Amino acid sequence: MTNTSAGNTGRLLRAGLRALLVLTAVCGVLYPMAVTGVAQLAFPAQANGSQLKDGSGRTVGSSLIGQTYPADGKPDPRWFRPRPSHGLGANSVNTRYELILSGATNRSGDNAELIQWVEEAKATVIRDDSVPGHPVRPSDVPPDAVTSSGSGLDPHISPAYAELQVHRVAARNHLTVAQVAGLVADHTEDRILGFIGEPRVNVLRLNIALRELVASTAASG
Repeated sequence: MTNTSAGNTGRLLRAGLRALLVLTAVCGVLYPMAVTGVAQLAFPAQANGSQLKDGSGRTVGSSLIGQTYPADGKPDPRWFRPRPSHGLGANSVNTRYELILSGATNRSGDNAELIQWVEEAKATVIRDDSVPGHPVRPSDVPPDAVTSSGSGLDPHISPAYAELQVHRVAARNHLTVAQVAGLVADHTEDRILGFIGEPRVNVLRLNIALRELVASTAASG
C-alpha cells in the first residue's frame, strides 16, 4: 500500500510538472511571442507606444498620453496647453504631466475642492489667454479647459479650447492669428466613423506642427 501511494504521488507530481512546463511554454513564451510578432508586423507604431517624433526625428512623447510641451514640463505660454490632469496620484517620474496613475477624481459637482480647482483653472485661462484687443470672457472658457478627463490622461482638447489659445500662441511666437488658426483647423480630427464622440485636437501633434511652423517662419524671415 505504501509503495502504491508513493508511486501515485510521484506520477501526479510528474504530471503536474509536465503541465506546468507546457503551459509556461505556451502561455508564457509562444503566445506572447506570437502576439508581439503580429503586432509588430501589422501595427508597429501602436505596438511601440504610438510615439511621436519632432522634425529632427527625436521622440517627444506619445499620441495617446496627455502631456505638457516641451518635455521639461515647465509651463510655457508659446505652446498649446492640454487639459488639467487632476486624478488618482501625484507624479514624480514623468514631469510632462501631473499624473502617474490613471483615473478620475470621482468628486461630485458640488464638491468644494472640485469647485476650487475649476475656479482657479478658469481664472488662469482668462489671465493667460487674454491678449491686447482680444480678452477672454468667463463664458468663452470651455469645460475641458478647466476639468480633467475620466482617465486624467486624455491627449486631446476640444476645438473650442484650441481656438481659445490661438491668439496667445500667435502673439508669443510672432505669428499671425490666421497661421495658428490654420494649424488648429488642420489638426482637428472629426468624429470616429463620422458619428462616435466629438471633434478633437491632439495637443502634442499640434505643438509639433507649431514648432515646425515657427522654425520655418524664422528661417524664411
